Amino acid sequence: MRIFLLLSPLPWWLVTVLVTASLHGVAMASPADDEKAQTIVHMLDYIAVDYPECVQDGTVVNADEYTEQREFAIQAVTLLNKLPAVPEQPALLQQARGLLAQIDATASGSEISALAGRLRLGVIQAWALSVAPRQPPDLRQGAKLFAQHCAGCHGSQGRGDGPLSTGMEPAPRNFHDDARMRQRSLYGLYNTISLGVGGTPMRAYTDFSEADCWALAFFVGGLRADSDILAKGEALWRQGEGKGTFNSFRALVMTPPGEQAAADSPMDAVRAYLTRHPDALQTMVHTPLAFSRAKLEEASRAYAKGDRDSARRLAIAAYLEGFELIESTLDNVDSPLRLETEREMIALRSAIGEGRPSEAVTAQSVRVIALLDRADTALSGSNLSPSAAFASSLVILLREGLESILVVSAIVAFVVKTKRQEALPYIHAGWIGAVALGGVTWGIAGYALKMSGVGRELTEGITALLAAAMLLYVGWWLHSRSNAQAWNRFIREQITVALGMRTLWAMAGISFLVVYREIFEVILFYETLWAQAGVDRHEAVLWGIVAAVLMLVLISGVILRYSVRLPIGPFFTISSILLALMAIVFVGNGIAALQEAGVLDVTRIRFVSLPLLGIHPTLQTLVPQALMLLVIAGGIWANRAKTD
Repeated sequence: MRIFLLLSPLPWWLVTVLVTASLHGVAMASPADDEKAQTIVHMLDYIAVDYPECVQDGTVVNADEYTEQREFAIQAVTLLNKLPAVPEQPALLQQARGLLAQIDATASGSEISALAGRLRLGVIQAWALSVAPRQPPDLRQGAKLFAQHCAGCHGSQGRGDGPLSTGMEPAPRNFHDDARMRQRSLYGLYNTISLGVGGTPMRAYTDFSEADCWALAFFVGGLRADSDILAKGEALWRQGEGKGTFNSFRALVMTPPGEQAAADSPMDAVRAYLTRHPDALQTMVHTPLAFSRAKLEEASRAYAKGDRDSARRLAIAAYLEGFELIESTLDNVDSPLRLETEREMIALRSAIGEGRPSEAVTAQSVRVIALLDRADTALSGSNLSPSAAFASSLVILLREGLESILVVSAIVAFVVKTKRQEALPYIHAGWIGAVALGGVTWGIAGYALKMSGVGRELTEGITALLAAAMLLYVGWWLHSRSNAQAWNRFIREQITVALGMRTLWAMAGISFLVVYREIFEVILFYETLWAQAGVDRHEAVLWGIVAAVLMLVLISGVILRYSVRLPIGPFFTISSILLALMAIVFVGNGIAALQEAGVLDVTRIRFVSLPLLGIHPTLQTLVPQALMLLVIAGGIWANRAKTD
């Protein structure tokens, strides 16, 4: 059965000839590699839907249809062999041969559908196929194209009753047949328009642009929805229903309606509304990934024209304005994929900066886009379950807040231990001011998300480096008083005098910087997670925040409770070492932020990567950290020499 035209039973030998010679020139012509891959996907889509109808309980119930499915599987193997070599190709060929073997064995429909679906996804990812609109389809253009090219057969309303339909075999598709249309994805409709259907009057519209094909696919896919369903879907969408499932064009177009939601369900109404109003998806969280793809393509074109500066700027924007906004959520769903994508995006910028051949830069860009497609799949609504939303929310706050808790708790423990309560108001003013300013930032988060990505990274990098400098100062101050003689001398000198203003303001500054730096970043991550989760998972996000806050309070309580029990010498030594190590962490992360902003170059070396500890495998981060270690070691030696 076909999307636009229903094939009547044909002799198996004729089907073989038609499939081999007519399916958009698959066997006789030599189409472009992308077209070959799209044709494979097109045939696998048919197999997944049509095979279960021709084989039931291991018995062929429609010999002609079964023969056609087998020929599609054979052609898939043939075309896979002709595609450009990629690392995944051997495994995909093995899957394709396995699919053919299972069809020969008349395996169950569900098994064949699953095998075809996995192979289809593998082909899409391996050859980085475009499987979703780059921009919201223009349904007005779709209506115009339908009237000009389709109404003659399908009728002005799409009911298969056009003036040319009389006596046509097979009869034109009735787009109001809900049972049949629920079996076809919008991507399947797109492929039928662009590739045609062999052996039928449904030709391939190769003269249409990609945007035109998508516009027509969305138009015919939404014809059967009535005004009541659309109004219901719009209301539900505005309330947040379905935003966790339909969070990208890819999520909307890749799956048939029958698999997306039950008929007449609230989610089905949302699907119908988005099909008729695809522009509503522009506000979804996966827009950053679409932005990244678009900027990477622009960067490749700019580099090919010899404009290296623009290419570098666009590659930086692809990361900062796109991928970074979903980075934290992806890290909780597929951390290796997040690391690989980040690494390859840096490699692309390095290739541009080093002036490598245009072909190499384009190939690297394609590699990154394929990773972004995988990220899109990993972050689809089906993967972001309530438990995933809770875990993402918990980890965001716990990870970003741990550094702040360690630093502020260590400083508070010091003033409590030394009974210098005059410092507490400064410390509390620092972190309370940071939280208050963070609240203001949250209130104007619309601005924060539109703020330049370079500006965000500069803010993060500079605050981290300032905090590192202050931590070094306070750490040295503590270590210089870590022995009994120095402490007794300090007590004699300061017993009736408040701590120096420079030290007090340094403590307040650290308290502010380390907290605000984390809050600023947390806001960005939570805004993205909140939008992606949708209303139905907001409660899980909130519970994740509550759990993280409780854990941070517990950690700070443990630090305060047990640190004040230490003897004064070990307490000062441990506190100074902790602050010095945190300074090294801040330097690493601060320089990494400046690298992401494009302010500093990136020279990758073979070394471990532990971003949580500020360790990044680049020459620009590790050298300053090594120098800081030498400075800290020198300070410790100088203090000991002075004491001796």
